[in-house]
Amino acid sequence: MFGKRYTQQLIERSAENATDRRRFLKAAGAAGLGVAGAGALGTALSLGLGSAGATSQYPEQGDAAKEAASDAAVLNFALNLEYLEANLYSFAVYGYGLNDKYINGVGNLGKVSGGHAVQFKSEHTKQIAQEIAGDEVAHVTFLRKALDKAAVAQPEIDFQNSFTAAMQAAGIINQYQTFDPFASENNFLLAAYLFEDVGVSAYKGAAPLVNNKTFLDAAAGILAVEAYHAGIVRSQLFERGLGDVTNKISDARDSLDGKSDDDEGVLKDGKANLVPADANGIAFGRSADRVLNIAYLNPDKVSSGGFFPRGLNGDIATSGAKE
Repeated sequence: MFGKRYTQQLIERSAENATDRRRFLKAAGAAGLGVAGAGALGTALSLGLGSAGATSQYPEQGDAAKEAASDAAVLNFALNLEYLEANLYSFAVYGYGLNDKYINGVGNLGKVSGGHAVQFKSEHTKQIAQEIAGDEVAHVTFLRKALDKAAVAQPEIDFQNSFTAAMQAAGIINQYQTFDPFASENNFLLAAYLFEDVGVSAYKGAAPLVNNKTFLDAAAGILAVEAYHAGIVRSQLFERGLGDVTNKISDARDSLDGKSDDDEGVLKDGKANLVPADANGIAFGRSADRVLNIAYLNPDKVSSGGFFPRGLNGDIATSGAKE
């Protein structure tokens, strides 16, 4: 999403800014990085920053244009996406979204449509959802503390129409059917799968750009947490015999995020593929604009759509152009 040189400067500026550093450590709740704090900042770095080879959203337009993408812009990009995940899990487990005190901020405050509680039949699966919900809500509260008055408001989020469009595009349902991600355990796990794998690939995309050791430690922390989440969800879907469905979702994601064909479902050659890694056992990465292609359900360069019908709040809100 950003050029490598600019991203390194952004990270270095944050490390050198005593006020921002104190705010970060205070929000983390300790002199060092706690689990929730490490996870949230890692989200900001990895979702807000692209891989080293990614095309910059701010091509050589001069220092003024580049400066517009501040540290706060990167953190706010992450916050938008954390609003999405936190609401998905919160509705599934509790039947309601984020508390009002966690959603106000800069920009247009939006509502969440299509959310309701999942009637879990398996206590095991319910406990998994509860634990992940706690992680995602913690990410939101941490980022809001770190950003303070600069934190953006929750944007409008659409679960019902967006998931229906995504599952139709994947060929899982036909054009006359709808997909409710909260209607059953299986539906919910498929909905979680759509997001969790994207998150892990986004965190991986940040790794080559992080030089500051404190930030790199934070990014590694959230990458580990999100990989745990994704692995659990993939295992659940494999055990339930839904591997073929995940492969269709994987193909649909691949059709949105550029020319690469790296995304993999939980079945490969008819066998378990719970860890989507290359021949070297390494996961692939996505840049932020490609993450937004999936979030907006659009392969073109746009600023709204899909899960965010009115777009994101903040400066980083445009998906990648079709190649």
